[in-house]
This record gives sequence, C-alpha cells and structure tokens, in this order.
Amino acid sequence: MPTAPSKEQIYKEEWDRRLHEVQISKSDLNRLIMDYLVIEGYKSAAEEFAQEASVASEVDFESIESRMKVREALQRGDVEDAIVRVNELNPEILDNNRGLFFHLQQQKLIEYIRQGQVADALQFAHDELAQLGEHSPEFLSELERTMSLLAFEHSSSTPTAIGDLLSPAQRMKTAGEVNAAILESLSQGKEVKLVQLVKLLSWGQGMLKERAAFPKMTLDDGSILGSSSFTV
Repeated sequence: MPTAPSKEQIYKEEWDRRLHEVQISKSDLNRLIMDYLVIEGYKSAAEEFAQEASVASEVDFESIESRMKVREALQRGDVEDAIVRVNELNPEILDNNRGLFFHLQQQKLIEYIRQGQVADALQFAHDELAQLGEHSPEFLSELERTMSLLAFEHSSSTPTAIGDLLSPAQRMKTAGEVNAAILESLSQGKEVKLVQLVKLLSWGQGMLKERAAFPKMTLDDGSILGSSSFTV
C-alpha cells in the first residue's frame, strides 16, 4: 500500500518572510475601508474618510442614510415604513424580487403575531400571503412555519425553528436581505469585500492544509499560531 507523501513544513520565520514580501498598496486598503463603511451604513465616517484619504465612493452618501432608515424601520418592527422607504428609493426592487417581497410580508405577519393581534394576523395571511404560497412551495413552507407561532402562543416549549422567528435575529436577517437588494440596485456589492477576503483566506488555508504544515492565521483575531503549532 503506497504511503501518503509527507507534507512540506513551513516554519513561522519563513511564513512571516513570505507575508512581508506581499505588497499591498495604501490605495487598495483605503478602498477596502471605504467599501466597509458604505455597505455597513456609516455615512458620517464614510464622508470623513473620503475627505481625509481622498477616496472616491461610487455611491451617493445620501443613499447610505436612506438604506439605514430602512434597516432601522425593520429592526423596530415597522415593516410598512420600510416598504414605503424601499419604494421611494426604487420601486423596481420589490416589483422584481418576489422572494424579498414575500419575506417582508412574512415579517409583517410575524410582527402582528408578536403584538398578539391574532385576528389581524389571520386576515393578513389570508389576504396577502396565501396566494403567494400557492405558487411557491418554498413560500408555503415558510408561511406554515410562521403560522405555527399561533399554535405555541402560550406555550413555553416552542420549537427553536419556530420560536426563532420572534427573535431580533429574524428582524436582522430580513433587514440584511433588503439592504443587499438595495445595494444591488445601486450596482454595489451585496457583501463587504473584507468579509469576502476572510472567506477566501479560510478557503486558501484549507487547500494549503492538504499539502503543507504551516502557521495558521486564526480568523477571530488575526493572530498567527507559533512555529511549533502547525496546521496539519
């Protein structure tokens, strides 16, 4: 039986030397920072950084504030206000994205249930969501899961998959989906480039791990394990 080839060992000193040989321009770093500030909605910081670093943004800074008002509306549960603001920015966003429109309507249903407005929730589900569910199995399963909240309204043993719909994370999820759609309509990336680079780093380390033992960068704090701690 053939033995597996031994892995190359790259020690920390050699690893550090190779890292320092990589040249990254200040302008590239500045663009990454600007990309983060714009997509995450830090309007004031983006304006200040643009002046200090002489970095141009491809997005109108006023659109950042508009996006953040949509996000804030969803985070406080005011779905109707969010929908109005999205339509003011670009009515085609919801017209051309049935999935996003459904998730906003689903969030509105969740808010009715959260507030104990059972009659309104049932009426809204019948008038606005039932038809969408009929034409899409995916929407129907989500609608059924949301309506299940009513069955556990006074229960302390709500299944996690159902109870999570009432968590702040659900509002954040919907807000993130809307934010991504607005950015796409502005011909912007939907995800921060720094996040994409971290994913690429993780993938690259996974590929290199198959061929070499090397000091691995931890993704939580960016530190590099010592020379005696290899990724094998």
